[in-house]
Amino acid sequence: MIRSYQGKRPQFPASCYIDDSAQILGDVVLGDRSSVWMNSVLRGDVNAIRIGACSNVQDCSVLHGQRHVYPVIVGDWVTIGHNATVHGCVVEDMVVIGMGARVLNDSHIGEGSIIAAGSVVAEHTCVPPRTLWAGVPAKLRREISDKDLALIREYAQNYLDYVEIYLNQAAAESAAHVAQR
Repeated sequence: MIRSYQGKRPQFPASCYIDDSAQILGDVVLGDRSSVWMNSVLRGDVNAIRIGACSNVQDCSVLHGQRHVYPVIVGDWVTIGHNATVHGCVVEDMVVIGMGARVLNDSHIGEGSIIAAGSVVAEHTCVPPRTLWAGVPAKLRREISDKDLALIREYAQNYLDYVEIYLNQAAAESAAHVAQR
């Protein structure tokens, strides 16, 4: 469901895929070819949410800011894994936030980084570019290799492929519905 909140309506181009079960409200802007999947919540009610191009927010994830203080800023080619929480933070380009991870207020995730599944990035944490962080609380584990960067891009590309499939299926279903009338 896409809905306005206090006069602000989510904005996204036709190249995006937003599942019917997703909840997107308020001050939310998605970039070209980005996607929001089943049962995810992007709650732009207390602060802005900005998602760059070619990024994906997977099933049951929650993005929300802190009122008047911390928006959510997500770059290009970012994968936010199933059931992740991204709250009042900045996630730069080409990042993977693993399944079930939590990234908390005023954190900054540097370009080309990976936050491992199930990790908790504590408030005010600065994750340097091209690093892997894991654990509760998340800690630096190692630097990211070129092979890791290729995987980050592959994960995002997979979702771009899914976007195309889902948008084509929706168009075909719509055409079939019109033809039945």
